[in-house]
Order: sequence, then C-alpha cells, then structure tokens
Amino acid sequence: MTGEHRPTRHIVVMGVSGAGKTTVARGISELTGLRFAEADEFHPEENVARMRAGIPLDDADRWPWLRDLAAWMAARHAEGISTVLACSALKRSYRDVLRQGPPEVEFVHLDGSAELIRDRMTRRTGHYMSAGLLDSQRAILEHLGPEESGIVVEVAVSPAELVAAVVARLGLPAAPVSSG
Repeated sequence: MTGEHRPTRHIVVMGVSGAGKTTVARGISELTGLRFAEADEFHPEENVARMRAGIPLDDADRWPWLRDLAAWMAARHAEGISTVLACSALKRSYRDVLRQGPPEVEFVHLDGSAELIRDRMTRRTGHYMSAGLLDSQRAILEHLGPEESGIVVEVAVSPAELVAAVVARLGLPAAPVSSG
C-alpha cells in the first residue's frame, strides 16, 4: 500500500431541526455510498437531557460535540472514506469548527418557512427536539456566506426530490451497483 487515498468528499447537511437533515443525508448516503452519520448521536447524554427538557444548548455545550464531529470526518478522510453528516451547523463559528476536520467540507443548507418546518416537527414522533425550540434555532441561524463552500436547497419538495437535487448540484457520483 502506498499510503495514498482516493479523493474524499465531506458533506454536512445543515439547517434547523425539522428541516429534514437526517432524511436527506441518509438518502444521499444510499444513492452515493458516502458514509452517513447523525450528529445528534454524538451528543453527550447531558445535552440530550437538556434538549428533551426544551432547554436550548449554549455554545459551551456545543464546542466539544462539534470537535468530535470534525474528528470523525477527519478520521474517515484519513481512511479514504467520503462522508455525509446530518448536523444543524447553524452558526458560521460552528461550521468553522467542522471545517477543522477534513481538508474540505461542503454544506447543504436545507431552508424553508417556519410554518412548514413547525408542521413537520409536530407530526414526527420519537425525537427529543421539540417544536418549541424551532424559534431559538431560527434566531441563531447564520446563512452560508458567499465564501463558504455549499448550496441552499428549499425543503418544500419531497425528500426524494431534495436528495436528487443535492446529488446533482454537488456532482456526486452514484454508488457502484454490486453484482451478486
């Protein structure tokens, strides 16, 4: 082995809770073969307990979590594995931490009206993020800057349409079909 890896891509599907980050990121993973991770699964139990109680996290709660996510992407990069991560990444400073992982991170901002997202949140089950936290998330959301690598996608279409649009706009190759 020469120690050289094939080029990797690292995509972060971002936005407020209820925008469809997990669904879209999983769909991208299934279509392209990128390794999927759900950022919420990296939260320590104290953070989950706060969110379940309807208490928004502050930056001090988020920094170690964001560093863990960046390290996860960097480790996959070192293995030659491309990734897709579902992560709110609401502030530029949070995205800056994520960019400290692999050499390049591309962001996909799932954006939509508060009414549409709130409706989706009230219909989902088994998630600890309550619809009551949507306003606090929208208040801190910093949209992608022009110098940030990424795209913005409107969430008013079906998940399958969102996934197809993201894959096409980012020029992600389809996963090889295995024979057998």
